[in-house]
Amino acid sequence: MRRVIAYVVSGTTAAGAVTPVNTATHTAEPAIVIGGGAQSIIVTPNGKTVYVPNGVLNTVTPIRTATNAALPPIPVGAEPFAIVVTPNGRTVYVGNTITVTPIHVKTNSPLADIPVGKVPARLVITPNGRTVYTVNAEDNTVTPIRVSTNTAESAIPVGGLPNSAAIAPDGKTLYVGNRNDATVIPIHVPTNTAGQPIPVGNDPAAIVITQNGKTAYVSNQGDDTVTPIHTATNTALPAIPVGHQPFDMAVTPNGRTLYVLNSGGDTVTPIRVATNTAGASILVPHEPFTLAITPDGKTLYVTGGANLLTPIHTSTNQAGTPIVVGQGPSAIAFAVVE
Repeated sequence: MRRVIAYVVSGTTAAGAVTPVNTATHTAEPAIVIGGGAQSIIVTPNGKTVYVPNGVLNTVTPIRTATNAALPPIPVGAEPFAIVVTPNGRTVYVGNTITVTPIHVKTNSPLADIPVGKVPARLVITPNGRTVYTVNAEDNTVTPIRVSTNTAESAIPVGGLPNSAAIAPDGKTLYVGNRNDATVIPIHVPTNTAGQPIPVGNDPAAIVITQNGKTAYVSNQGDDTVTPIHTATNTALPAIPVGHQPFDMAVTPNGRTLYVLNSGGDTVTPIRVATNTAGASILVPHEPFTLAITPDGKTLYVTGGANLLTPIHTSTNQAGTPIVVGQGPSAIAFAVVE
């Protein structure tokens, strides 16, 4: 029987764990112990393997979803954090301090490191799987990596302290948020050229794009708003007031609702995409950190509190009973498991 499992990363620099949560019953299964410094996670498209970077051990831990068993750690570069997988599921890319390490999924073996900019804090991949982009926070650039050859192309200058990115569903435009400049830079993917900066709010923290590609949303942590961007013209629309210090965001699969996690306000704000209007905020446990929506769009999960994962029913925007997971949950990924 097919099950959807939410894998929740938690831990400290000394030790970490991944807690599988059955999304049908909202129950946690036994935690899987991994290395320290884990803060991010991805699942292969076939749902068979989870990968978690261990930031203080310079490794990535693979987990088989069929057994929830951790496999031997894979050595990568220094302080791995950002991670993506190709749409065909053949290669995982891990961002280190100044390099990216490709991992061959079939053998879980690392390939030669690819030099990029300083601190590639975000990685995104085009829908066709041809190009990985690294957002290099400390040298204000974006580096394209050609997947067919695992070679880096010329870096693209962007704004100050780039820290967020999202690529349009048609694969033609990459949007990069610049925290120090209060701007978003659109990059034309076919030519790897940067367009004119789009003004947004203060301290942009995250970017998501609707499934139809018509609107990109930017959370502005410094002024408690979300800025919609009309992608056809790359112009900012009026900012939407939300809760205090908006951070992470997720949009439902049907594209109707954007959920905004307000890290300083202990709330989640739903925004109706059709009208760009905010609904009543949903109270969640203290210090929420990240959120994610199940593939069927029925449940939103929010990490918060010392060790809690809170389910929110998207049909009613009502929070359910929090689920106890590991200490300091920081990332969520879903796997469809047979």
